[in-house]
Parts: sequence; C-alpha cells; structure tokens
Amino acid sequence: MSIVIHELPLVVFTVLAQSAVGSWLVFSFVLCTNSNAQSRRYVHKVMFVILALLGIGFIASVLHLGTPIRAFNSLNRVGESMMSNEIASGALFFAMAGMYWLLVIMRKMPLVLDKLWLVITSLIGLAFMVIMDQVYHIPSVPTWNTPITSCLFYGTVALGGIALSYALLMANPQRTYQLSALPWLFSLAVLFAAIVAVYQGFALPQIHSAIQNAAALVPDYAPFSALRFCCLALAARFIFRSKNIGVLALAVILTLFAEMLGRNLFYGAHMTLGMAVGG
Repeated sequence: MSIVIHELPLVVFTVLAQSAVGSWLVFSFVLCTNSNAQSRRYVHKVMFVILALLGIGFIASVLHLGTPIRAFNSLNRVGESMMSNEIASGALFFAMAGMYWLLVIMRKMPLVLDKLWLVITSLIGLAFMVIMDQVYHIPSVPTWNTPITSCLFYGTVALGGIALSYALLMANPQRTYQLSALPWLFSLAVLFAAIVAVYQGFALPQIHSAIQNAAALVPDYAPFSALRFCCLALAARFIFRSKNIGVLALAVILTLFAEMLGRNLFYGAHMTLGMAVGG
C-alpha cells in the first residue's frame, strides 16, 4: 500500500472547515438551550478551539492558492464563481464566529443579540457548507459530479463536528447539558459513511475512458478505506465508552485523520471529461 498525498492543502482546508462548522452547530444548540452562567462561560472559552482549527484550514487554503493576494482577487467574482462564493461565505462565517467569541469573552455581547447571533452564524456556516459542496459538482469531472461528493462532505460535517464538540463539551466541570445523543449520532454517521464508501467503491469502475478506468486512479482505495473505518470505529468506541478528556481528544484525532484519508482518495479520483465518460 503506497501513500500518495493529493492536494494536501485542500484536504486540510475542507476537513477542518467542515468539522468546525459541525462543531459550531452543536455549540450553538447547547448555548441556546442552556442558561447556566458558569457552564456557558466554559463553552464560550473552548469555542476558541473551533476558531483555531478554522483558521488553520484557511491558512491551508491560502497555501493552495499560492498567495493571500489571489484569495482577495478571487472575491472580485462573488456571485459569478462558486469558488469566489466559497471564499466569501467562509470568510463571513469566520468573521461572525470570531466576533461572537470576542464579544462574549469580553462580556460585551448584548443579551438580546446572543442567541440571534448564534443562529445567524450557524445559517451562514450551513450556506458555506452548501457552497463548498457545489464547488466540486463540476460537469467536466464525472468522478466528483455525483451525490457521493455531497455525502462525503456532509458526512465530515457530522463526524468531525460531533467528535470535536463532544470532546470539548464533555470536559466542562460545570456541565448542565445532556450530550447522550451525540455518541449515537456519531455512530450513525460512521454507518452512513461506510455505506457511501462501499457505494463509491462500486461506482468508480463504472467511470472510464478508452485508456483508463477511474478506479485505477485510486488503486489503494480498499486498504485506505479499511484503515479509515478502523480509525472511525476506534473513535466511536472511545466516544461511547470514555469520559476521559485525553481519550476523547484521541477520538478527535482519529476522526480527523480518517476523514483526511477519505478526502485524499476523493482528490485522487479526479478525472476530467475528454479523458473519461460515464459507463
């Protein structure tokens, strides 16, 4: 089994951004349904981890573009280019999330705006995820222009978001909220991801050209997928069985690593029309 890294900056950006948005959604739900002041203060503090991961993701995206100037120039086509829309919506989500965190940490957030800000930021985050998904539905790339792409991307929102938020929220010593549903939701997301991976494994050989089959682009699809789901299975076990913050942190690492393995396969399967036709 050889390891080939495909589009590493994009792998890091998409997985971390999707996980950050998923975590923000869970955090927003907890904050909107919890009124305990001490508990909320802890949740607000650890929100910084979400912002840090999102920041790392955006740094990776800039590395992909080459220079920060290219990222700013791409904003000139907002409304016309899906990539420009992705950058704009991501930047807006980052700005709104960062402003919320800064205001609540400084205790400057007006009470009447708190929940509304969380909801609006969550909606912007969801829009960011929808646009990111649409960026890859390119008619000339038959291996990406399928429902599998959406399943993979939204699956990472669930897997990365739940693992990260569960680890951070369970460490709260003043916890007054219930998180018992999250391990079950994580397990369902793992099951869904496994079904998608099996379907993708059967779908790739159906896309081919006269000289190449899409499955040949990712010859290690089976062993990498097996490794990915071993990591996810371990993460699910840790999330179900442990409340130790170190073990839960390991579950987060395993989940992010697993999703990056899957995303590497996704980018490795890139194939354009002219070379390929759907079979």
